[in-house]
Amino acid sequence: MAWALIAGGSKGMGLSLAEALARRKFDLLLIARNQSELETVRRQLEKNHCIQVEILRADLSMPESASLIHAWCTTNQFDIKIVCYAAGLGGSKDFQNLPLDQIRNMIRVNLDSAVALTYLFIPLLKKSAPAHILYIGSLAGFAPLSVKAVYAASKSALHSFAYSLRQMMKADQISVSCASPGPLFTKDSIEKETIRQLGWIGKQMAVDPERAGEIIVSRMLKGQMMIIPGKLSFIFSWMLRLLPDGLIARISY
Repeated sequence: MAWALIAGGSKGMGLSLAEALARRKFDLLLIARNQSELETVRRQLEKNHCIQVEILRADLSMPESASLIHAWCTTNQFDIKIVCYAAGLGGSKDFQNLPLDQIRNMIRVNLDSAVALTYLFIPLLKKSAPAHILYIGSLAGFAPLSVKAVYAASKSALHSFAYSLRQMMKADQISVSCASPGPLFTKDSIEKETIRQLGWIGKQMAVDPERAGEIIVSRMLKGQMMIIPGKLSFIFSWMLRLLPDGLIARISY
């Protein structure tokens, strides 16, 4: 039995990935901090797709979360073929407008726990190879954004880590992918904030979360490294990479 683990799998992009993998008949291990949401999603996926779903409540802002997840998987001897890290922490406030403990939480969720989970799970994935690792980055990771300095920096670091890890894991038949979507309207507050910051262009860049999940999973299974759902987001990602950093930082004010 082949399992796919999704950290942050109870809602948002993580849930879209879970649904796309369930359609391909992967059994799922879902990790999130809200127990009731996990239970609801488990019932929904098992009913709709006739798969097995196991859940674990864990807060990925806590330093011990990766070890807790790893111990759960090894104790239950899950044969894991895919590890997806879809947990992320952003919001409309960043750096000077947040308390230091919340900034540190953002870094732990967006980067630290992803690295720790990868470190612990690579030996399990080697045993199940060929296998896949998938990270959910962001278009914000392609450029310094003055309004989201910590968020953009943490996603940029995740992009860099994914590229490096991909080279390291080739010989072990572990494919590493990083999906960096643009706006995904997984809830009303995200849609309102995106339109407030980016206006019409932000609305045009948005990709339906279910479609984004399908694109990401399909390309991950084909071994693609950087995955950007949506043509406009793909074009925008190259603009961010080509424009001078100082210019992008000024534009984002």
